[in-house]
Amino acid sequence: MDNSLRYSEILTQVLRRSASVQPRLQPISIRAVCDIESGQFLIIATGWEKNIWMNTILFHAQLANGKVVIEDDNFEEGLTEVLITAGIAPEDIVTGLAVEQRQLSLYS
Repeated sequence: MDNSLRYSEILTQVLRRSASVQPRLQPISIRAVCDIESGQFLIIATGWEKNIWMNTILFHAQLANGKVVIEDDNFEEGLTEVLITAGIAPEDIVTGLAVEQRQLSLYS
């Protein structure tokens, strides 16, 4: 069964909530960017930090054939457990590094 639509909704909710509760110690803007059509889900941090422009991906996941592929997770405790608690099956979560070891059919 393809859970892509349900997983898109869960990713969007979790990322928006996670982006909104981050501490603002610096004048940095933390935003969730969720594109259901392309299957790309990010949390980005942008702004000035000590006179240096910062543009960082804090979290990046994509949907591929009903799987949630976590490409980057720079949260201290990670978002994987939050995603599982929200309803994404653990067997449907893979890391970007593991994808290289999986069959290429994951992306086809």
